[in-house]
Amino acid sequence: MKKFFYIIITCTLLSSCSEYQKALKSVDTGTKFTVGEKLYNEGKYAKANKLFEQILPVYRGKPQAEKLSYLNSKSYYEEEEWYLASYHFERFVDAYPNSEKAEEAAFLSAKSAYMLSPVFSKEQQETKEAIEKFQTFINLYPESEFLPEANKLVKELDFKLEKKAFSIAKQFNTIAGYTRDFQAPIKAIDNFIFDFPGTVYREEAYFLRFDSAYQLAINSVYSKKEQRLQDARSYYYSFKQSYANSEYLEKANEMIEVIEKELENYSTKS
Repeated sequence: MKKFFYIIITCTLLSSCSEYQKALKSVDTGTKFTVGEKLYNEGKYAKANKLFEQILPVYRGKPQAEKLSYLNSKSYYEEEEWYLASYHFERFVDAYPNSEKAEEAAFLSAKSAYMLSPVFSKEQQETKEAIEKFQTFINLYPESEFLPEANKLVKELDFKLEKKAFSIAKQFNTIAGYTRDFQAPIKAIDNFIFDFPGTVYREEAYFLRFDSAYQLAINSVYSKKEQRLQDARSYYYSFKQSYANSEYLEKANEMIEVIEKELENYSTKS
């Protein structure tokens, strides 16, 4: 009985492969479409896609083109060919804006772009492009059933950009210890706080800004030192006022003591 079962399975597989190979070599576009759709429904997306790609140019402008274009795009998506899926779904929406599948296609185009977004430490062009695609989708379909997921994914992408921007600003502070250029991190952190006012890194950013201003002041030439000490002191109070219970406060308090002592020297000389 078991042997008979294996024979049936083998024959079915051979028949399926044979049907696919015949369709692949056939000049009949109708056969390719029919077999391709059958393979798609069976979850054999890569094979279906090869057949769809062969006949897409032939069906362009015909009534079946809309369905074929959608199935072709979706087969790329199911195969996790994210770049091609995003591209073809976008083309589908452009070609068939009134299609009942246009909303889903616009969302899946953006979601495919989301899948291309790299880890935060790498260049984030794909992340920005994914956000733009989601924004286009949200503008087109503000009442979409996909809206909750779209908003969730945009939030993830936004946070990735935020994390990337903070890592760069933080790196300026680290590098300044070697280059002695403490103005660069102050500017970078100011820009970061301006661009991401609600950031989860705000507390650390405020401390790093004060730390950079402190280092700049302490290492300044005499003629510029007093003003820079005063600037650093203002950053300290801004930090302390916002984060009175900060984990960085002990270190900040030690630094402000040094600043106050330095400023006392200028007061005495005056």
